[in-house]
Amino acid sequence: MTASTEKPRTGSYEMDRAHGLTHADVFGSLTFTGDVMLKRLPTDVFDKLQRTIRQGLPLDPGIANTVAVAMKDWATEHGATHYCHWFQPLTGTTAEKHDAFLSTDGPDGATSTISGEDLIVGEPDASSFPSGGIRDTYEARGYTAWDATSPAFILTSADSATLCIPSVFVSYHGEALDKKTPLIRSNHAVSDQALRILSVFGADAGVTHVHTTLGSEQEYFLVDRSFYQARRDLQICGRTLIGSPPPKGHQLDDHYFGAIPARVMAFMTEVEHRLCELGVPVKTRHNEVAPGQYEIAPTFENTNVSADHQMLTMHVLETVAEDHGLVCLMHEKPFAGVNGSGKHNNWSLSSDNGVNLLNPRDETHTNMQFLVFLTAVIRAVDLHADLLRASVAYAGNDHRLGANEAPPAIISVFLGEMLSDILDQLEQGDPRSTKKGGSLDLGAKTLPLIPRHAGDRNRTSPFAFTGNKFEFRAVGSTATVAWPNTVLNTIIAESLDFMATELEQRVGGDRSPERIERIVTSLLQEVVKNHRRVVFDGDNYDDSWHAEAERRGLPNLRSTADALGALRTEKAKKLFAKYAVLSEVELDARVEILYERYYKVVEIEARTLVSMLRTEILPAALRFQTELAGTVTATRSAGLDCEDTRDQLQGLIGLVGELRTAADAVEEAETSPPEDMVAHASHVRDALIPAMKRARAAADALERVVPDDLWPLPTYAEMLFIR
Repeated sequence: MTASTEKPRTGSYEMDRAHGLTHADVFGSLTFTGDVMLKRLPTDVFDKLQRTIRQGLPLDPGIANTVAVAMKDWATEHGATHYCHWFQPLTGTTAEKHDAFLSTDGPDGATSTISGEDLIVGEPDASSFPSGGIRDTYEARGYTAWDATSPAFILTSADSATLCIPSVFVSYHGEALDKKTPLIRSNHAVSDQALRILSVFGADAGVTHVHTTLGSEQEYFLVDRSFYQARRDLQICGRTLIGSPPPKGHQLDDHYFGAIPARVMAFMTEVEHRLCELGVPVKTRHNEVAPGQYEIAPTFENTNVSADHQMLTMHVLETVAEDHGLVCLMHEKPFAGVNGSGKHNNWSLSSDNGVNLLNPRDETHTNMQFLVFLTAVIRAVDLHADLLRASVAYAGNDHRLGANEAPPAIISVFLGEMLSDILDQLEQGDPRSTKKGGSLDLGAKTLPLIPRHAGDRNRTSPFAFTGNKFEFRAVGSTATVAWPNTVLNTIIAESLDFMATELEQRVGGDRSPERIERIVTSLLQEVVKNHRRVVFDGDNYDDSWHAEAERRGLPNLRSTADALGALRTEKAKKLFAKYAVLSEVELDARVEILYERYYKVVEIEARTLVSMLRTEILPAALRFQTELAGTVTATRSAGLDCEDTRDQLQGLIGLVGELRTAADAVEEAETSPPEDMVAHASHVRDALIPAMKRARAAADALERVVPDDLWPLPTYAEMLFIR
């Protein structure tokens, strides 16, 4: 087998910068796309592959061998010795099984090759992945299939390079066992229904496909690796299960957008460089709200590609952190009492000729096509708010949804002043005007006039319109974006279907502009009247909103145990089946896995907590108790008053007793759950989590009185402020 002897690239920004390279030089250099394909594939093969990628047409299997050879040659030139089908099983992470570019060549030896069949189909062992009952444990066969719409890429390390082929993962009978297959199906469902609406407006000329676009912001924490290694809870659970808040958190708002520490900047720079090599269009970096918290954000891409790139972003963040002596914490709430982390999901619709269908343009009140798509989104969120909430429901996200740094569990839509005014006009009759933002005079001759948007933004809204897209802010930082966008796409497809059907039936054969405008206006008025209750432009954190939302009839699903039931309804089953996104079997499997993951995660945390309390916290407290008792005895022997120290000792003994009692209660709740999955989840919510909170409160109280030299764990103050 032959391969390049050149050492694989490690993504060292400093090394490439020394040679005068820029991001433009390396962007996508480890991705099989664009110019790479154009140079290496025959024109007819390139054109056929592009039709699949750009227009969503079926892949021509006849080109597979040619593409496979070109891809293998390109990969080996970059040092790759192996390839894998890279997929996203129902664990919520990624998976890969590596095969060498090695094939026997008769009696003469071996050769470096990959066939078209190897490119298109793989067969990993499916027995150890969660399936939610789709297959039995003894049924091991599963299939991966190449997703040609997402570019292949090369993952490198210091000693190896592997060609990764983005793929879907299905069972022997074809049921989806991954996060990606339903996402691709949901994209097709949206396209089919959106094209019907464009046809009504006569805007479908030259448009063959509508795709959803996505840009996912990623928040994360960085801690020194030495602190991580000294915390069992961080290692096992990804979050601190105990820990008293530091004297200073983010009260002064001085970390947000502040100067990036030098060590963190070096980390960010290498992350960006590696992501650029992988074709991930990263654009923004900054300090987030909490000490030790940061954010990275890309520009928009096709949702399917963006979902893959989001998983790559998390992988690169975590691996590069190790090179800098850091650990990247993705958990939604790694530290209690400080800002949590989310993954803001910026979603829109675009035709394949580059038109953003959610761009309101200047005179928005006259843009009937935009208003149809806008009100379809409003209708979808109102009818299926419970499903949207369920799509982001899991144990980690329960720590932030509804807290003051994240949108509440009540799903509502923010539109802003300009669009809300147009809805007002629609309810009263025909819309006649569009509010303008104007400009801001800053009061100094040397400062420019600033063009002002027609409306402000609302960071408390879970689903906010932000100019030409919707930002679903409730997605958690550890989540794959594939599942929430599958749900979002499906409910949007249903609503676009409704709008298209109504328009087609009402318009009929006469499609004069005046008639279409009159019919569209009438339909918009009906939809706004029926579904405007979900629109809320105020403060979602205000307690009065909870009462107002209840009055409007909006669901408030506070926990994962509350939210997952929405996926078990007949409404949900019919919805996903109607648009061929998930069969009833596939949906039931996901529901079972989501319930199981919820209570298993919390139970792992509970066992970790009890272990830490009994083997680390309690011994430290008892050592301090012994020291205090000795001090009391010695002071009394000297004939001196020691009432204050005795009171301190008595208080400590009381806290130790509370800790023991609380640890026993956690263990009891963890070892006695019901067998039914729904009852099990409810037990975790109602018994285990409250017991864990009481145990944490006892441990945190001890941390505030036990001396630093006896306390066995790195504190919040150390982890958040020592960088």
